[in-house]
Parts: sequence; structure tokens; C-alpha cells
Amino acid sequence: MSTGRRFTGKRLPLTLAFGVLVAAAIGAACNGFFQPNTLSSIAIQPPSPQVQVGLSTGLEAWATYSDNSRGLLTSGVAWASTGQDVSVDIDPNTGQITGVAPGGTATITAAAQGISATATATAYLGNVTGLMVCTGTFNTGVCPAATWTISGSVGGSQQYYAKATSSGTVVDVTVVATWTVSPTPTLGSIQCTNSLVSPETCTVANPTTAAPYVITVTYPGTTPATANITVD
Repeated sequence: MSTGRRFTGKRLPLTLAFGVLVAAAIGAACNGFFQPNTLSSIAIQPPSPQVQVGLSTGLEAWATYSDNSRGLLTSGVAWASTGQDVSVDIDPNTGQITGVAPGGTATITAAAQGISATATATAYLGNVTGLMVCTGTFNTGVCPAATWTISGSVGGSQQYYAKATSSGTVVDVTVVATWTVSPTPTLGSIQCTNSLVSPETCTVANPTTAAPYVITVTYPGTTPATANITVD
């Protein structure tokens, strides 16, 4: 019995050593075959954020990794806001944006590990009522806009602006508003530029279908307004 115990005592360290060697070999092989999961791209959510003047809202940076998995970046993100005017301010650490002035846009940047993404943010007025589409430039022209009748074969352009009332003051909300045309026309035949300038320019250029069209203008927190186009 004592001999057996001495024999077992000698084999145990050898067995452990062999296991350690096998584990080390497997680890080395894995390091050779499997590459680390690295950051591939970043996306800002929401991609086109809007914030009311005087209020704040948070943005998120979502990461896509080399294995195509996605996840929310909760740290290590540097946020910045740039633009011609100070319409939207941002906390560089948290990504929280604050509306400063209406009618302008800001380019939001999120950067991490040498990779960045951008989004366009706009600030809008709250307590806005009486949205209306007018022809011409702000506080001139016809309000509400009269039906625009035009020959599709000739084509042409028309200037519009959107106005509303905020805290008893009439304001130009053309830039922050979204302009769409329905029914959906042939590509490029009837369109409004959404070019972030006032007035908005809408054009008619050889549409394939002669029909009435409707320009719909939407602004956060208000009932949409419309203007009519008749193409013959």
C-alpha cells in the first residue's frame, strides 16, 4: 500500500503538467485563428434629431463591430456640434443636445476609437399654432397660397414659405419644416428642395402625368398645412 501511494504521488504532478501544456497549446492556437472584435462603424440615433428651443434630449451612439454585432456605446464617445449658427448645443460627454435658436441646423459628430459619425440636428419653436403655406417671401405674397396652375410641358418654379404663430409672434418656420409632394411624382418632375433656406423653391419639370398635386408642409407639434398645384 505504501508503494502504491508513493507511485500515485509521483504521477500526479506529471498529469498536471501535461494538462497545463495542452491548455497553453490550445490558447496559442486560438490566438492565431481568432482576431479581436474591433469597432467598424458608428451610427447616431436618431439620425436627424430635432429638439425644441429651451429643452434638451439625449442622443445615442451605436457601434457595429467586425463580427457584425451591434451595441450601444455608453462610454468613450466624444460629442461635438458645429454649424454656421448656434442653433443646437451639445454636451461633449453625454451627447445631450439643447435647442438654442430656431431655424438653423447643426452637424453633430460622435467619435470613438478613431471612427466618427455625423447627424444633422435642428431646433424648433414650441407652442406653435396656425401653420400656413404662402407664396413669395416671408410676410409678402399670398397667404394662404393660391392654387398654382402650370403647364407640365413648359415647367417652372414657385417660391413658398411657411409661417406660424409662436407666443403671439408671427415667425418664419420654412427652414425647419419638411416639404413633400403627393401623389409621388416621377423622379425629379415635381419637387421642393428642402434646401434649408427661406423661401422654399418648388419646381415643375415635364411630369409624365397631368394631375393635381399637393404640397404638404409639416412642422413639429402642429397640424400640417398644404398648397395645391394643378398641372395640365
